[in-house]
Amino acid sequence: MKLCVFGAGAIGGHVAARAFKGGADVSVLARGASLAAIRANGLTVRAADGEVRFNPAASDDPEKLGPQDAVLVTVKAPGLAAVAATIAPLLGPETPVAFIINGIPWWYFLRHGGPLDGRRLPRLDPGEALHSAVGPDRVIGGVVWSACTATAPGIVEVATRTNRLALGEPDGSISPRLQSLAALLTAGGLPTEASPDIRRTVWQKLVLNLCSTPMAVLAEAGPNLLYHEPACADAVRRIAAETEAMAAALGRPIAVDAEAQLAAGRNLAHLPSMAQDLRLGRPMEVAAMFDAPLELARLAGVETPTLDLLVALARLRAKAAGLYS
Repeated sequence: MKLCVFGAGAIGGHVAARAFKGGADVSVLARGASLAAIRANGLTVRAADGEVRFNPAASDDPEKLGPQDAVLVTVKAPGLAAVAATIAPLLGPETPVAFIINGIPWWYFLRHGGPLDGRRLPRLDPGEALHSAVGPDRVIGGVVWSACTATAPGIVEVATRTNRLALGEPDGSISPRLQSLAALLTAGGLPTEASPDIRRTVWQKLVLNLCSTPMAVLAEAGPNLLYHEPACADAVRRIAAETEAMAAALGRPIAVDAEAQLAAGRNLAHLPSMAQDLRLGRPMEVAAMFDAPLELARLAGVETPTLDLLVALARLRAKAAGLYS
């Protein structure tokens, strides 16, 4: 399989390495120092099950890579406008595009069914640029559980011993292309589920992000510090309940064990990615991670007082840093 990873940052580098181990002909789209490092020294990923070092074709110009059998988009939400503007040369007649991103995805209501079917989310896809550039027939949703950090250009460290990925068609079908991608990445050491309900999986991951990320942005601290503070632990319990209510109101009920989440987080020193972005001066995923879930809460008539406060404060922090507008 000829496969391109669009965005060779921490998650993108990890996924690219797993696809390479699984037997794919992997290329990556990168830029700046990352592109220079990958061209010079290859891509190195260090995880609990060993180190992978390989030399993918790397470019900042999709035309130089040409049509692919599959594209995995791993840029953060602020980078999706550039994906829409440049992805066309990677797309053959049948090329699927899997969006492996945090937060509510731009395609959330695509083939959703019911009264909300086809509803657009302009906050996440201004001008419907992604919808037009990619097209609904190519879209695959993706949710990844993997704590990764790019410790240097072209070098990714994976903090979690257990990592996994879920991929799913928006209509819930288990298609051959979905099975093929899942099998490839699983063979590369990243257990990948072909999910029959990727939206439920979105909420299962999102509740983890919402319980830690707003507070992490405000305190620039990881769960290992936050979750030992009684007031923060109480906030986690309330956020978990609010997120459960949102998911249930939108037809994707989830069960959240807040105590188990707190227990696991107290041993996790990894700084959430949005807090890393704040520290490093990179654009922050406020729209997808914070604003869109609350927009859906209002759509569903769900009250979220704890999230409302923490998101408002985190949004102000991002704006003050010039990393969100």
